[in-house]
Amino acid sequence: MDRPFRFAAVVREAASGREWARKARRLEESGFDVLLVPDHLVGSRFAPVAAMTAAACATGRLRVGTLVFANDFRHPAVLAKEAATVDLLSEGRLELGLGTGWMAADYGAAGLALDPPGTRVDRLTEAITVLKGLWGEGPFTFHGEHYRIDGLDQRPKPVQRPGPRLMLGGGGPRVLRLAAREADVINLTMRVRADGSGPDGADGGLDAFLAKIDVVRRAAGDRYGAIELGTSVLRLGGRGRGASWSAADPSRQDETPQVLPGTRADAVDKLRHWRDTHDLSYFVLHHEDDLDAFTPVVEELAGR
Repeated sequence: MDRPFRFAAVVREAASGREWARKARRLEESGFDVLLVPDHLVGSRFAPVAAMTAAACATGRLRVGTLVFANDFRHPAVLAKEAATVDLLSEGRLELGLGTGWMAADYGAAGLALDPPGTRVDRLTEAITVLKGLWGEGPFTFHGEHYRIDGLDQRPKPVQRPGPRLMLGGGGPRVLRLAAREADVINLTMRVRADGSGPDGADGGLDAFLAKIDVVRRAAGDRYGAIELGTSVLRLGGRGRGASWSAADPSRQDETPQVLPGTRADAVDKLRHWRDTHDLSYFVLHHEDDLDAFTPVVEELAGR
C-alpha cells in the first residue's frame, strides 16, 4: 500500500483552557493530523469528551480522538450520543478510538469489576455493533448478551457518514481480528496481562510485532487495503525505559517502529521503511515531552 503518513500525538492535560488550546494549535501548526486524549480514571489526565471538544474548537484542521475510550466505562448508547455530538461540533473531525478497558488501577480505585479478557472483548464486539447501529438512519434494535437496545433513534447523527472513523488498539489476536473486521485505523500494541497490571513482556520484540501485522492481514482479507495500520512511538533516541507514569514498555522494542533512533534522518528512514515494507503509516507520539524532537520528523513526512 502506498498510503501517506499521518501523525498523531497523545496530550493528557494542561494548566488551563488557554494552555490546552495553545497545545492543540501547536500540533496543527507543526503538521500533526490528530490530537488524541487517553481515557483513564486514575492519574493526571483530562476527561476525553470535553478535552476533544475544546481542542476542536481551538483549531480548524486538526482532527481529535481518543487513545482509547475504555468500553467498560460507558454504555455504548451513551458513547454513541457523545461521539455524534463531538463529531458535529468539530465539523466531522472525530476519530473514535475504542478498546476494552484494561488497567487494573482504574477498575480497583473506582470499584469496578475487571472481567476476564474474553468477556471484555465480547462486550467490545457488541459495543461496536451498537455504535454503528445508532449512527445509522432510523430506529435501532439490538439484543445481545451484554447490551439491549430497543428501537432507539438518536439525534444528532454524526457529520461523517456512516460514522466517525473507528480506531481500535490492541495486541492480542482476538482484538486484532476484531479490528481487522471493524476498524478504519489499527494501533498495534503489546498484549496486556490478563490481570491488568501492564504489558506482557513476553509479547515484545520484532517477531511478535510482525506477527500482529500478519494476523491483521489474514483476518482483514479484501478490506486490508482500506485499513490504516499504525503504532505508538514510545521512545526517541537513547532514553531509558520511559516515563514512570506510563504503562508502555519499550525495553524490547528497539527493532520495531515504537523506538526511533536519535537523529532526525535515521528516524525518517526507519518510518519510511516500516511504511514501504510493512504498511504502517499512522504514527502516534506517546510522550508529549518528545514533541520538540519529533516535530521535525513530522514536518518532513506528513502527508507524503
